[in-house]
Amino acid sequence: MRVITQHTLGGPEVLTIVDAPQPRPLPTEVLVRVKAIGLNPLEARLRAGEFPLLGRPPFVLGWDISGVVEDASGTWRFRPGDEVFGMPLFPRAASAYAEVVSAPALHLARKPASLSHVEASALPIVGLTAWQGLVDLGGVAEGDRVLIHGGGGGVGHVAIQIAKALGAYVIATAGGSKRTFVEGLGADEVIDYTAVDFAEAVRDVDVVLDTIGGDTVERSLKVLRPGGHLVTAVADEDADLAARYEAAGMRFSGIGVDPDPVALRGLVQLVEQGRLRVHVQETFPFERVADAHRLLDSGHLQGKVVLTV
Repeated sequence: MRVITQHTLGGPEVLTIVDAPQPRPLPTEVLVRVKAIGLNPLEARLRAGEFPLLGRPPFVLGWDISGVVEDASGTWRFRPGDEVFGMPLFPRAASAYAEVVSAPALHLARKPASLSHVEASALPIVGLTAWQGLVDLGGVAEGDRVLIHGGGGGVGHVAIQIAKALGAYVIATAGGSKRTFVEGLGADEVIDYTAVDFAEAVRDVDVVLDTIGGDTVERSLKVLRPGGHLVTAVADEDADLAARYEAAGMRFSGIGVDPDPVALRGLVQLVEQGRLRVHVQETFPFERVADAHRLLDSGHLQGKVVLTV
């Protein structure tokens, strides 16, 4: 098995290829021969040493995978040859930048036939974050008004489609270059945040899903109806901000995504119904992981970046 990792901590970029023995599945686990790996901005931040979720480099990054079950002796849930995808072990290390990954069976689902491995690998983290934020925390129901910040990004573009599937009226913020893309996802209104202040243009929102952070979270207080709910994927530890929301009669929740077989099957169902698709901006071969991370570092992605194995 080859694993590839790249790290920068104030020095030059280092790309390492390591030979390692093939792992054996533990009870309740399967071995997956990886076909594609979805990349996430979080991994670029970890690589750069921004926060020590996995300790200090060198380590093997990655969680989102799609591939083929190679060894299912640890579980009855899958058989060799099954095509699966998922986000195993998050936030513990899954070491998914690899050709073979050992993963708990409950953290995987059968890949929808309508999705390629590239598309399937792009879905888990962003899809589960959006699902857990809108369904589990936000409780979005038919007729709700939902504002999604960062509608053209990884989480945002999936969240728009999930909210529409739930019957919500969806407003999304996006830069002007992404307007057509976001409108094509089904958003009822698109606000170009470079030209319009969303806090002045939007009112009476039931749920805000934030993927931006910073003052966007603070200014979102103005757009919520009484009792409205802000769910953020990036500012969950801001106790002072949470207290301000509560003092104003609003709800404030932070979400850190979890492996979730129920939500993963919900995403599969939406895909199979033709109500959810995932957009991949660019793919890179496994050996060009450094180039893929440079694209992650650039920011302002439209959808996702994927490594093919």
